[in-house]
Amino acid sequence: MAPLVGVELIQTPVQLYRYLLRCCRRLPSSAMQQHYRHAIRQGYSSHSDEDDPERIQMIIQRAIKDAEWILHKYTKK
Repeated sequence: MAPLVGVELIQTPVQLYRYLLRCCRRLPSSAMQQHYRHAIRQGYSSHSDEDDPERIQMIIQRAIKDAEWILHKYTKK
């Protein structure tokens, strides 16, 4: 499954947050969408005090990979 358009432009946590919420809309059921929206909000708030630019980029890259894996897992069927 191809990632959403603009994934290569994500540089800030806010851009990542918005990208992940848009990814949630592609999930098949509303229960899944709510579950992952909640997880995204929790992850965003738990990392809100992060100030190391390298660590932020690592978190962004990992979150994008995880989102692509989840979308592939649920839309593969």
